[in-house]
Amino acid sequence: MAQRAIVEEALPQSQHRPIRPVDLVHLAKQCLGDENLELEVLRLFDTTLSTYFGRLKLATAYDDLAINLHSIKGASAGVGAWSVADLAQRLEKDLKGGRPLRAEQIDDLGMAVEEVRDFIARMLANSPED
Repeated sequence: MAQRAIVEEALPQSQHRPIRPVDLVHLAKQCLGDENLELEVLRLFDTTLSTYFGRLKLATAYDDLAINLHSIKGASAGVGAWSVADLAQRLEKDLKGGRPLRAEQIDDLGMAVEEVRDFIARMLANSPED
């Protein structure tokens, strides 16, 4: 019991909090603290993510897979959706390494995408109307 208390005290405070699907601190920095801009960026990101993931699911050619993964990775990193960005980067690396993408990998990315999109929907639903 005493050991656990020592370990918990040694952990940074951020490791005690649940991780959100979007890093709101990163997003705030990207938007220079403008909350309205943050919401607009999230709206645009949601549309972008939906579009490129939909295209990824339909893609069969290397170039189509690569451009959609790269777009998902870049857009996700821009807003701080690290889980999606990391998964897309791993898939992109596999693809560039000549390894075929498996349906399970796309499904894993899809689950991360849906988690982020649900988070964004909740944030937008709770935002005051302009």
